[in-house]
Amino acid sequence: MKFSTTVRHEHFTFADLRELFAKANEEKSGDQLAEIAARTESERVAAKRVLADLSLADIVANPLIDPDHDDVSRLILDGLNRESFATISSLTVGEFRELLLDDDIEDDLAHLHGAVTPEIAAAVAKLMSNKDLILAARRFRVVTRCRNTMGLPGVLGVRVQPNHPRDDIGGVLLSALDGLLLGCGDALIGVNPVSESVDATVGLLRALDRLIETYEIPTQACCLAHVSTQLEAMERGAPVDLLFQSVSGTEAGNASFGVSLALLREGLERVREHHRERDVAWAGPQAMYFETGQGSALSAGAHHGVDQLTLEARAYGVARAFDPFLINSVVGFIGPEYLADERQITRAGLEDHFMGKLLGLPMGCDVCYTNHAAADQNSADNLLILLAAAGCNYVIGVPCSGDVMLNHQSVSYHDIAGVRKLLGLAPAPEFADWLESRGIFRNGRLRAAEGPAERRMISGISPLLEAVG
Repeated sequence: MKFSTTVRHEHFTFADLRELFAKANEEKSGDQLAEIAARTESERVAAKRVLADLSLADIVANPLIDPDHDDVSRLILDGLNRESFATISSLTVGEFRELLLDDDIEDDLAHLHGAVTPEIAAAVAKLMSNKDLILAARRFRVVTRCRNTMGLPGVLGVRVQPNHPRDDIGGVLLSALDGLLLGCGDALIGVNPVSESVDATVGLLRALDRLIETYEIPTQACCLAHVSTQLEAMERGAPVDLLFQSVSGTEAGNASFGVSLALLREGLERVREHHRERDVAWAGPQAMYFETGQGSALSAGAHHGVDQLTLEARAYGVARAFDPFLINSVVGFIGPEYLADERQITRAGLEDHFMGKLLGLPMGCDVCYTNHAAADQNSADNLLILLAAAGCNYVIGVPCSGDVMLNHQSVSYHDIAGVRKLLGLAPAPEFADWLESRGIFRNGRLRAAEGPAERRMISGISPLLEAVG
């Protein structure tokens, strides 16, 4: 297929769908690095014009990456609900955008989840403004359940990230407590370990589980080691609430992470069996957690000439097949080679959230940037507020906005508390009740620090440390 149009007397031709998608993308330093980006704004406008007139059926019929040579492409096509897709297949990408933004349509659009491929989600995202991405994403609520319930309207959840540069158990638990006392941690208490050893993973998982049991916290824990490390830790008796893995949008990209679709399927089966054997009052069946990020496939040399936005959407196609409890984009984490500045990071964060929600995923975001990007804490504040307005399921919080182990800047527990107050958002319902019962919240509002509730919580840390030591 060839695609062409004329803009202001200048003629543009795009050799195939892959080139059209890349040239229609908003400016991204990663696409420029891959030498697939639009060379001028006129070329970008021309590509968007052609893409807007393309039918959804044409996109499905012409995979960007050959399914005979890529298992992610096969997964995407096998997972398409053909009956549901038939109801929208004749629409152009431009018409599909109008459908998603039509205020006169009152019906729940959740029926679209199975009818949309990642490439369709990417195509329509390329035609949307930032405001469009917010308005469209807000129409989708994706509710999941593990030890509590996430994704309900009016809820902004938080993953507490109590990392420690030496995986010190005491440091991790104290850092987790810091987040809990500021009303955070309903989505997850999730630690990025320094060591990939099974022993370290077992120790962290047991400590986090003991913290949850001691304080009767309605939340879940995770140690973000490699999936194979977590499975071995589980075999040694470590309690695994959520099985984690970073994923990519191509078979080769996943291989660079040391994973395959077969390994993920095995992991899901094993962790679900593990849940059935544990004495836990599970709120629901979800048991997986994924992280992604624009640029990951390119950084691994596994992008196949496809733009980073579309590859990110394909990573969501992988995640969707495993019914996750949580998934988040770590936007801005890889660095300015892929997202150069505040404008690109903000755009990517809103794109990721919209595409994930359209595909039926419980999307969250790690609002972060590296110190050599053209961004600052005001940049993070801006994206945090925009995502909260868009109905983001959860964000990641760290002490004082800076991660001591990963060495990037994120948002703090105080930042998230402020946005909850600004937009009238609350923690997950079970977690909100727990906060009230512990005196951390009063009538839905965070109480002043250093009160009786804080002293009672802190006093319990010493015996907890002795128990896990």
